[in-house]
Amino acid sequence: MIATLAMPDSKLIDIFLMPGDHFVGDERYRVRTLLGSCVSVTLWHPALRIGAMSHFLLPGTGRKKAHDKPGMYGADAMELLLRGMARHGVPLVQCQGKIFGGAAMFPRSVKVRDIGLQNGDYARALLQQHGIRVVSESLYGEGHRQLIFTIRSGEVLSRQVPPESVLGGAAGPDKEKA
Repeated sequence: MIATLAMPDSKLIDIFLMPGDHFVGDERYRVRTLLGSCVSVTLWHPALRIGAMSHFLLPGTGRKKAHDKPGMYGADAMELLLRGMARHGVPLVQCQGKIFGGAAMFPRSVKVRDIGLQNGDYARALLQQHGIRVVSESLYGEGHRQLIFTIRSGEVLSRQVPPESVLGGAAGPDKEKA
């Protein structure tokens, strides 16, 4: 479920995406999420100041499976973003794409290929397939990321928190602007 908050110190409306959620909106919105091995794709049109963000859990499609989160799978999430942007009259070839997440949540486990790596690779392929230029990405690594996408400016703040920080270690978080 998408949570909506009106922040008292800002004229922006905050949206929080849970896994499987997506959002498409205009410059009145700021979209947030937390990512581990999941991936978020943002699309932004600089002139129209319309943006979109997904939070998908798995590569591929879940169309044949019954579930209540249509954006759980990468292909389905991308389709939702593209349809939403089209409803706003956004020419997709003029959009800027950004990709975030795909971290290794259990880095010492080598039993299966890392789902975060699969998610990140899949997101890159999806944007390329749809002719959307990737202008920035913050993928892979270890630990989770906090994202804040301000649609007005197209800026995405990404803060990666290593597992040691969460567990009380000495390592500090990485911060970057995309």
